Amino acid sequence: MLTYTVRRLLILIPMLLVISFLVYLGLEITPGDAVSYMISPEALAGITAEELDALRDALGLNDPFIVRYVKWISGVVRGDFGYSPVSGVPIKDIVFDRLPATLELSAFALLVSTILGTALGTLSALRRGSVADNVLTVAGMIGVSVPRFIFGLIAIVVFALNLKWLPVGGRLMPGYVTFWDRFPHLILPGFVLSATMTAGVMRYSRSSMLDSMNREFIKTARSKGLPEWRVNFVHGFRVALTPVIVLIGFRLPTLIGGSVIIEQVFQWPGIGSEFVAAVRGSNYPLIMMIAFLSVFAVLLASFLIDLFTALLDPRVKLD
Repeated sequence: MLTYTVRRLLILIPMLLVISFLVYLGLEITPGDAVSYMISPEALAGITAEELDALRDALGLNDPFIVRYVKWISGVVRGDFGYSPVSGVPIKDIVFDRLPATLELSAFALLVSTILGTALGTLSALRRGSVADNVLTVAGMIGVSVPRFIFGLIAIVVFALNLKWLPVGGRLMPGYVTFWDRFPHLILPGFVLSATMTAGVMRYSRSSMLDSMNREFIKTARSKGLPEWRVNFVHGFRVALTPVIVLIGFRLPTLIGGSVIIEQVFQWPGIGSEFVAAVRGSNYPLIMMIAFLSVFAVLLASFLIDLFTALLDPRVKLD
């Protein structure tokens, strides 16, 4: 286990380098730069080509592509993420200021979707063919099919505008600082973000549980006279949980990307909304940093999934 862990962690380094290089290359061939966003069209008309070139040179935009990439990755290794060419604020401050809000929203959505999706999927499998199974199946199809922003708009109209139970958006009111002060603002975006995930986990849990209940070891456990609850939850559920863990693990890093729309709908001040603003403003250093963190989250999730799979299923060996 230790050898495998060290080897996988070492493999992350070249993978991060290759993927970050490809993302940097993709941004290089994208038209426009930060200077185009910093200067208004009216002011741009009064600036000479020499002054514009001097500004780009001051920002390092005239350096060759490979030189800029090496400078960027060297700074990341040293913990220096650079400065936003648009605002002049250190990128580290921007990321660490917005990241807690996204992590809070993503953790809430992941927790809700994991508990509800697994429980409802298992119930649907154990009650296969019943009314509850049919209702949950239809609900799962709706949850997977309907876009998140539609759920968000419906939730705002019903629960915030009509019933006035919850705030319309934002994360925190002035004078409120604790998590429980923020919790009413978290409920709507958290449940909307978890809706699609819950449907996916539920459908996957149902299929996995049905497959597990048809295995030979389940028949053997029943033939030994074990109670049905023990057969279902101790023997069947543990095996059925393994592929569900894989699905949940890979959903964790995608929550950052998936929360972009929800953060826009609910005006949630997270990293997703900051990413949208960076794309609109051609703020390439900030885009690269957020993309780099997302890639790292994906690779780390893949590594943790392998470890959890081996712990849940003794048949899996980490050789």
